[in-house]
Amino acid sequence: MLNIILMGPPGAGKGTQATAIVDAFHLPHISTGDMFREAIAQGTPVGLKAKEIIAAGNLVPDEITIELVKERLSRPDCEHGYLLDGFPRTIPQAEALDKLGPEIGRPVSLVIDITVPEEELIRRIAGRRVCPSCGASYHVDSMKPAVEGICDRCGHELIQRKDDNAESFAVRLQNYYASTQPLVDYYKEQGLYHCFDGMVGKANLEKAINALLEEQGQ
Repeated sequence: MLNIILMGPPGAGKGTQATAIVDAFHLPHISTGDMFREAIAQGTPVGLKAKEIIAAGNLVPDEITIELVKERLSRPDCEHGYLLDGFPRTIPQAEALDKLGPEIGRPVSLVIDITVPEEELIRRIAGRRVCPSCGASYHVDSMKPAVEGICDRCGHELIQRKDDNAESFAVRLQNYYASTQPLVDYYKEQGLYHCFDGMVGKANLEKAINALLEEQGQ
């Protein structure tokens, strides 16, 4: 059973590899953002709690996030595995997952972390352009639209997100490393941590990750 946690800083290619993993191994892709949006839209008890807290401008506390994760992992589509993206973010969340996973028969089996040098992450993110209409993403160097500054899909003008400039992103990156390094150490101690070089290219990275997952899934 492949019960996977996927880690990696913004710009590491995590989204691309998440799509490849769920397609190849037929796993549900579970992100906390999606879970909150779904729970709020459906008006579940947890969703209503989260909605009230978010509306007040506050961060959703760990106990509610954990409750939501438990609810989602308990569904039938996670019976044969899952890909967790964006959770856990803290040691208390990881410890809670260690407790609830076995309780519902869904213990974490491995952690995948994609690493990329900081200067490359800044280059990737600073060059990112997005379509505010349809959400398509481009890059000024590696993924240019057919017409400069215009979305290929819908023709809308592309923008750079405010927090995608080099200065803002450098701050976000330092916050990411500060919060995730304890998790890296935590999962290393458990023997679940697997690190992959995000500089080898999409195809090579996918091949390396798939080889590990095929081995683990046997």
